[in-house]
Amino acid sequence: MNKPISSVWPGRPYPRGAHWDGEGVNFAIFSVHAEMVELCLFDPKGKSEIQRIELKERSDFVWHCYLPELRPGALYGFRVHGPYRPEDGHRFNPNKLLIEPYAKDIVGTPIWNDAHFGYSIGSKQEDLSFNRRDNASFMPKCRVIDQTFNWGNDQSPDIQWQDMVTYELHVKGFTMQHPGIPDRFRGTYAGLSMGPPIEHLKRLGVTTVELMPVHTFFDDRYLVERGMKNYWGYNSIGFLAPDSRYSASGDISEFKTMVKMLHKAGIEVILDVVYNHTVEGNQMGPTQSFRGIDNVSYYRLVADNPRYYMDYTGCGNTLDMQQSCVLQLIMDSLRYWVLEMHVDGFRFDLASALARELHEVNQLGTFFDTIRQDPVLSTIKLIAEPWDLGEGGYQVGNFPMGWAEWNDKYRDSIRSYWKGDGGLLGELAQRLTGSSDLYERSGRKPHASINFICAHDGFTLHDLVTYDTKHNEANQEDNHDGNDNNHSWNCGIEGETDNPEINILRARQKRNLLATLLFSQGVPMLVAGDEMGRTQQGNNNAYCQDNAINWLSWELKPQDQDLLEFTRSIISLRLKHPLLRRRYFFQGRSIRGGDVKDIIWLKPDSTEMSDDDWNQPFSRCLGLHLIGDSLFETDKYGQRLIDDNLLLLINAYHEDIAFTLPEFDEHSCWDALLDTFDGTGIPETSHYQVGQKYSVHGRSLVLLKQSKTQ
Repeated sequence: MNKPISSVWPGRPYPRGAHWDGEGVNFAIFSVHAEMVELCLFDPKGKSEIQRIELKERSDFVWHCYLPELRPGALYGFRVHGPYRPEDGHRFNPNKLLIEPYAKDIVGTPIWNDAHFGYSIGSKQEDLSFNRRDNASFMPKCRVIDQTFNWGNDQSPDIQWQDMVTYELHVKGFTMQHPGIPDRFRGTYAGLSMGPPIEHLKRLGVTTVELMPVHTFFDDRYLVERGMKNYWGYNSIGFLAPDSRYSASGDISEFKTMVKMLHKAGIEVILDVVYNHTVEGNQMGPTQSFRGIDNVSYYRLVADNPRYYMDYTGCGNTLDMQQSCVLQLIMDSLRYWVLEMHVDGFRFDLASALARELHEVNQLGTFFDTIRQDPVLSTIKLIAEPWDLGEGGYQVGNFPMGWAEWNDKYRDSIRSYWKGDGGLLGELAQRLTGSSDLYERSGRKPHASINFICAHDGFTLHDLVTYDTKHNEANQEDNHDGNDNNHSWNCGIEGETDNPEINILRARQKRNLLATLLFSQGVPMLVAGDEMGRTQQGNNNAYCQDNAINWLSWELKPQDQDLLEFTRSIISLRLKHPLLRRRYFFQGRSIRGGDVKDIIWLKPDSTEMSDDDWNQPFSRCLGLHLIGDSLFETDKYGQRLIDDNLLLLINAYHEDIAFTLPEFDEHSCWDALLDTFDGTGIPETSHYQVGQKYSVHGRSLVLLKQSKTQ
């Protein structure tokens, strides 16, 4: 657009945002307390403001107009007039160009300048002062899009929960150094849609990728001034716009193509979404969108002093789920990503913040009720990070039906057990079998537990067995950031070493942790690169490192290649054996009136564990006998699932333990499928008689299958 618009029609209040209908563009923006709203149109480069158009029509607090001459590609923003009374919660400042909440494409990143702030930086009045500087030349611009895309016969792979193997990845970090991706496509959606990275996922056995935030986000000013970035992206500002920094083409169709190609490979796409707060921070933050559109309507403010923000997120503000405009925005955003972008589900960052109706977390809050009755969102995968930073925010196990949860109790228990901590057998048993203590009472199934050893936040798997303490010096925060309670063990030496014995032990510990994860009931989640020994050099909070600390290296050392092959093998074993991915919790008793239990907990002499045995603080070894005949389950086509008996032997003690292989059928024997003691995972001997002793090496895990001898 290079010339002013001559025709302005009233338009409609819905749909919100900028909507191209094939003939013109309708604009609609919500603000209860605004006194005037102006639409600002810019030249194709976003440098010069060509025209301001006052939105004179208002319906139910939605300001709207229709421009029949405007076309896709037009750049725009809003200026909103109203009272500037921070002490009453109002922070309108028409000198600030604002990102529109429903923008589907946002071009550029902010150039940090004092003009972005509604108050005068350095004023003795702080945020009570008023800044008249115009920030338009420093602000990204919204762009009108044409949503047309040829999806062909694209369909969701529709992976059953219990069959999922989830893989958390960062679009840029996963693709930035991949040798099979041309340079111009590295770090982008286009790169992730190419054959080599998808082939890696398929060969590994991944069914579902969980993308770290791709909603448009801004880098914090303090990070930019330090020469760093908000690499993780948990700083959203555009809930319907894919971040353009990950786009090689600058077109949102690139994101759609990525989803289409992953679906074609049978891989689901889940988005990590941040609806709990925005980039605008607390009262001293910038005015770039919601704050300037209607601060009182979008944010949770302190009731008796609305100058300040309720902060349940640790990021300065919290979006107000009690407000209908916020709830509608989030629901519209979610539906947009499902219907227009074809994603298969969402992982909600700090999801407890979404459940807060007053101050306390309410698991039956409006947000959950609204999703439950929605015909689109009630059918997709919903995963909660079940905590926030406010009082009562830790809600693991308390989310309602239809939700799965990141289970940090699983993470901490498994880490502590393999580290060698005692008195954990009972806790270990709960986590291995799907955490029924957390999820069964609410009617949920084992897949409600998203099991993970590592995630983006914290140590990588390699660093977990290499460092006792965090080493976050690169973040320039004097190593004060990041969690100090990591349940990690460096195996005897802090950091990297040439000591062969230490490195052998570390490699075994990685195999132990991965095998435990894949052989546990629930949904396993790997973090990208753990299957290849990725390190962050001991940094357990690498949120600001857009460099090789976070980018995956695809140049594998021999030990990394061995770990990759091992990971492929254990994922394959999981997918071959339905007993390792049951839909229902074990009962620990006879099934359907028969004499067969579904699970038997064994001591090394093959007798059943007693109550006293569970409570022994020195015990660090355990056997799980999983009974195939108890598997009264079917696949999604209604076919009965069949499996052999399995025996999982776990020894976190530093010395070998001789396990007597249980007698279950006189016409059977035991075949060893996996032993983590050896670097390949291949057992020394594969065939054993019932009653024979199997020596489980110190700090090792073994999986055996019962077979018929005749």
